[in-house]
Amino acid sequence: IMRFIDIFLAIPYIILSIAVATVFGRSENSIIIVLGFTGWLGVARIVRASFLQLKKLEYVEAAQALGFGKGRIMFRHILPNALQPIIVFGTIAIGSAILAEAALSFLGVGPQDPTPAWGLMVSQGKGDLANAPHLVFFPGIAITLTVLAFVLVGDGLRDALDPKLKER
Repeated sequence: IMRFIDIFLAIPYIILSIAVATVFGRSENSIIIVLGFTGWLGVARIVRASFLQLKKLEYVEAAQALGFGKGRIMFRHILPNALQPIIVFGTIAIGSAILAEAALSFLGVGPQDPTPAWGLMVSQGKGDLANAPHLVFFPGIAITLTVLAFVLVGDGLRDALDPKLKER
């Protein structure tokens, strides 16, 4: 599975989105397909790394020594301890998905008029930049503040959930 994930991570999502838009047309559905198809790849790598790290700890060895099954060890012992990096990565990934949607809409791969999309608003406003800079400024600020908010929430969650930082 990880080799499959590595193959898809090697494909730039812009090229993949243009290919999907060619097949499915320029719409919200093509953006959803691209972001959904590529969005889980990073989460899978984080989950695997967490599980590989946690399965070597003493409490997992103790559960194995007690004769617990692999399913019970995985869902009752390893998964609850692996949720912290998954939650943090998820909040940061939301900001990345918003930014990716805006970039794809800006390039014309995403939804078309009259569907509201921040990237589409910036793309339409760039032609009137000299006369009406607010057409680019406000959607750009909205994208920036939203992505920044999700990144800061992810950073705050990392600080709150990291047991090494609680000791200080």
